[in-house]
Amino acid sequence: MKLRQLFTLDGVNLELESESKDDILKELIQLLDLEEKSEAILFKTLKRRENLGSTGIGKGIAIPHCRSLVVNELRLAYGRKPGGVDFNAIDGEPVYNFFLIVAPPLEVSNQYLPVLGKIAQFAKDPDIPGKLTEMEDPQDFLDLLEDRAP
Repeated sequence: MKLRQLFTLDGVNLELESESKDDILKELIQLLDLEEKSEAILFKTLKRRENLGSTGIGKGIAIPHCRSLVVNELRLAYGRKPGGVDFNAIDGEPVYNFFLIVAPPLEVSNQYLPVLGKIAQFAKDPDIPGKLTEMEDPQDFLDLLEDRAP
């Protein structure tokens, strides 16, 4: 399955407003359109994951991810913070692009780790950070995935 098939227009926000790591995570979670209680549970789970080590992989990109019972299928969202935010990335630089991955604990299709790998591979393309910066609307993101993502 290609990455493009896993993202929807509703799950893309090119103007994240938050100024802190925690608030960015909350804003990303809102893109999944879950119930308030589920959002709170998911936030705690993502925070626990981040406490193990930042999901900021460098070059302005982070891939917060976890498994949680609040979803019954693999769910993805993308957010861009134009000014960047300190996300404790491995290169110490601000993060501008966030790919959120949430999967149920038991997933029949077993796509969680392959999708994580595909996003990391996509993000490592030297052209991608610049192209993500240039996007003007969510459809541009989906088109970029269609053209360049595995």
